[in-house]
Amino acid sequence: MTSREGGLKAPTRHAIEWQSQDFYDEAKLEQELHRVFDICHGCRRCVSLCTSFPTLFDLIDEGKSGEVDGVEKKDYWKVVDQCYLCDLCYMTKCPYVPPHDWNVDYPHLMLRAKAVKFRKGEVGFRDKLLSSTDAMGKLAAIPVVAQTVNAVNSNGVARAAMDKVLGIHKDRQLPPYSPSRFRNSAAQSRQFEVKNGERTPGKVAVFSTCYVNYNEPGIGHDLLKLLDHNEIPYQIVEKEACCGMPKLELGDLEGVARLKVLNIPHLVKLAREGYAILTAVPSCTLMFKQELPLLFPGDADVKAVREAMFDPFEYFVLRHRDGLLKTEFKRELGRVSYHIPCHSRVQNVGQKTREILQMVPGTTLNTVERCSGHDGTWGVKSEFFANSMKIGRPVFRQMAEDDPDYISSDCAIAARHIEQGMGETRARKEHPLTLLRIAYGL
Repeated sequence: MTSREGGLKAPTRHAIEWQSQDFYDEAKLEQELHRVFDICHGCRRCVSLCTSFPTLFDLIDEGKSGEVDGVEKKDYWKVVDQCYLCDLCYMTKCPYVPPHDWNVDYPHLMLRAKAVKFRKGEVGFRDKLLSSTDAMGKLAAIPVVAQTVNAVNSNGVARAAMDKVLGIHKDRQLPPYSPSRFRNSAAQSRQFEVKNGERTPGKVAVFSTCYVNYNEPGIGHDLLKLLDHNEIPYQIVEKEACCGMPKLELGDLEGVARLKVLNIPHLVKLAREGYAILTAVPSCTLMFKQELPLLFPGDADVKAVREAMFDPFEYFVLRHRDGLLKTEFKRELGRVSYHIPCHSRVQNVGQKTREILQMVPGTTLNTVERCSGHDGTWGVKSEFFANSMKIGRPVFRQMAEDDPDYISSDCAIAARHIEQGMGETRARKEHPLTLLRIAYGL
């Protein structure tokens, strides 16, 4: 990163001033949107990432002047709505991020705009409902209710009604709710002797996440089996709520703060006791590693949790480097098409899942490093479904190459989206943690 002040400097991130009144001043927001949009217009390097940038450039090109001043201010929101905060423009494309003097942080500017929109009361019932993952999960995961919800979600007539009334696209394949929650069915702790001289944190706390707890508990159980097999002591986080990422993407920053108050006290206790905290959903890991520390930069507890938070495969790679991960694999995986989700890429830890899966003999990896286009609840919504499939089309094509035995992504929702986009295929969809468990023969 080159700054006009001279020298090459690593990109940095400024704290998000979300508690100041200026943050919500719409006139100042529009001024900053105009400034950044003008820089993006002159560069256009991010045009292929998502539909937010093409929307902006089309508005400019079709405007009266061919410049940003020819775009109506009300149309700025069309650009904001197309951004789903994947963070890739900041982390992989933009040459003007801090410490460059131009100080462009497009995702966090979009977040500010979403927060203004939320505070103005311009967010509807559907979006608030979809972001309330704990409330939906607790209701829908009741055994009888889960069966009913799953039946409704697979019924064409019911889905057409949901599309019309709620704005949840009738063709979007929705993840089922499990009648058995992970937190209820998981062994709460497992103890092994911690080896002397370990450099990697020798014990683990598992933050289950809403998705694993309510939708795919098998992912969580596979993580526990891997910890068991490698004789890593673990416990399930005593109490947890949603990490807050769905609320963040909605612009509900007060909602994020409420969830932070529920989660951080339990997590910081574990962090200060020397636990590595693992989550099996990249968005949740990113929330604790990046977004909460930027929203609460002076909070020592948030910082301590950030330092203790690991992606599972990031943790396994560190254990392997310390000579503490078992590498006796009993089963080959064959051809695996593996997708790296955006919220894994922007953690800046490298391709750790790929590194571990490559260790399995008889395994060929086709690695796809591109946004799938689903992004949490964005691709579920009727007005964005077509765009989500369009963005994902290159990924669907690349994942289908070489007739894979498995398709996999660290983001379980992205994997479902990819499976839907690929259409009929003989490949099995499995989470990377499941693939590692299979390779161990567990």
